[in-house]
Amino acid sequence: MDTNTIREIYERQVELVYRTAFLYLKNVEESKDAVSSVFLKYMEKPVMFRDQDHERAWFITVTRNWCKDVLKSSWKKRVDYIPIPENTENCTKEDRILEDVLQLPQKYREMIYLHYYEGYSLREIAHIIGKPESTCQ
Repeated sequence: MDTNTIREIYERQVELVYRTAFLYLKNVEESKDAVSSVFLKYMEKPVMFRDQDHERAWFITVTRNWCKDVLKSSWKKRVDYIPIPENTENCTKEDRILEDVLQLPQKYREMIYLHYYEGYSLREIAHIIGKPESTCQ
């Protein structure tokens, strides 16, 4: 795969990967690490995407799996993280809502984010997270 194609895919998906990672990890630095790791994985073993929806779903799934591995690691369990800042006076309404979403349990946070922020249908979300559609309602 040529450098220009990789650059185009990176530019299209970098924000999605970062936001998805932050949704799970709630940590800026680890979310940046996730971006690097996910794109490194893509560059090592490029995938031929059917279309941009397939591309988005692939990046969400790989990011989600990477984050789950990090969260399961014993290192992660021993480290305390800085919470999301309390000062929200300069935040937009959407930022404050996202902060509230981030406080929800993982199973709700993931589905709400994919539906309202990424625009996926319940059927698509069920496919991405590998659960029955009835579970996503």
